[in-house]
Amino acid sequence: MKQRVLTGDRPTGRLHLGHWVGSLQNRLNLQDEYECFFLVADLHALTTEYENPKSVREYTRQLVLDYLSVGIDPAKSTIYLQSLVPEVAEIFTLFSMLVTIPRLQRVPTLKETMKGLRKDKISLGLLAYPVLQAADILMVRAQVVPVGEDQASHIEVTREIARRFNQLYGPIFPLPEPMLGEVSILPGIDGQAKMSKSLDNAIYLSDDSATVEEKVRRMYTDPSRIHATDPGHVEGNPVFIYHDAFNADAAEVEDLKDRYRKGRVGDVEVKDRLVRALNDFLEPIREGRARFERQKDAVEDILQRGTTYARAEAKKTLELARGAMGLAEIGRRD
Repeated sequence: MKQRVLTGDRPTGRLHLGHWVGSLQNRLNLQDEYECFFLVADLHALTTEYENPKSVREYTRQLVLDYLSVGIDPAKSTIYLQSLVPEVAEIFTLFSMLVTIPRLQRVPTLKETMKGLRKDKISLGLLAYPVLQAADILMVRAQVVPVGEDQASHIEVTREIARRFNQLYGPIFPLPEPMLGEVSILPGIDGQAKMSKSLDNAIYLSDDSATVEEKVRRMYTDPSRIHATDPGHVEGNPVFIYHDAFNADAAEVEDLKDRYRKGRVGDVEVKDRLVRALNDFLEPIREGRARFERQKDAVEDILQRGTTYARAEAKKTLELARGAMGLAEIGRRD
């Protein structure tokens, strides 16, 4: 029997190249080896989009199109909508009894998010984000979770909750393992340490060729290099990080690095080569997206089928959890 994988994204914007290197390329490789569940996490999106929930609906469609365009196959994998599986809310409630507030406050990504907010703006939903994430993962009893490096701490919370539940009530849940992408974090085009939708420093999977070129032209390179004849630094240089991740011509990349270090190539040529490499990479994705956009109701049908199956699995899990805890079934209705 195949092991189960669960991962997903919040529908708060289009997916970008950082998502590709952080998790999407792993997901494609897993489809034949594992039983994969891909979560459209619209409830998680409300932690930041609760004042404008209508945007979540449109971004849900865009997220599914991004999945399909990169090659996630609904015939092999389950793509489902979180809010249409009400059982996850009850599993979340059970799990919330097994973790403390101080423990959640120590989650690194949560600490960073809360640091930028006033105390009266920190919602319970935001603080409990890792617990709902644990319910998502364990709802289908997933053993593997492909994530970016910054989300690994969330998986540890899931493991702790599963371990605590199993100790108290019996061995119901697996202890899922994180699976990291080969390039964990891609820098933004502005030189920031991370490509991010919120920082507007991303190249999106749905960007057209002209937009890609315009963004690459703006990319940071080596700030200490004034002239094309000055020796430059390759290590830590965003343009070369992108070449390593997306340029299929390894010999060309090594030649560019060698000449850059010796001051024999300018940033213009290095970026020209990167524009070509990125558009070569993105063109099949653009074609895939256009193909699914032309199919009427394709996104809705895929989500409906996937959610029906995911909910059936959630019901099984909830029944196992309630049985292990000895909770009464009298009066329960589907």
